[in-house]
Amino acid sequence: MKSTYKTKAREVIISYLKNHPEQRLTARDIYEAVCNGEIEVNRTTIYRNLDRLCEIGELMRFKEPNKDAWYYQYSAEHDHCDKHMHAQCSKCGKVFHLDKPFVDEFDARMLEEYGIDINPADTIILGKCSKCRRRKK
Repeated sequence: MKSTYKTKAREVIISYLKNHPEQRLTARDIYEAVCNGEIEVNRTTIYRNLDRLCEIGELMRFKEPNKDAWYYQYSAEHDHCDKHMHAQCSKCGKVFHLDKPFVDEFDARMLEEYGIDINPADTIILGKCSKCRRRKK
């Protein structure tokens, strides 16, 4: 594995993601946010840093069905994000880390009853969070 070196661009990207820990963000969202800041960062730098941060486990990357974009979320504070499932609010985009025993039971039952071996790192359950359910439509 390549050694990790810190650059101003990487620091700005991480800082932005840390300040938005419960949001799903595309590379474009991140690019637009950091380009409005104190330094100029090109798109290639954004993508390269996002890929590297995913490799070292600081970011979680996922893709929603029927969407072209990858989404990123800061995850360094959540150990082993690749070992548990996630749920996402379909309205606000907030991502929840599902590492409770019922998730292990769900995983085991899917395998036993349907023969489906779930990859937790690629599994996102969509629904509406309690905050969005309380909002008026």
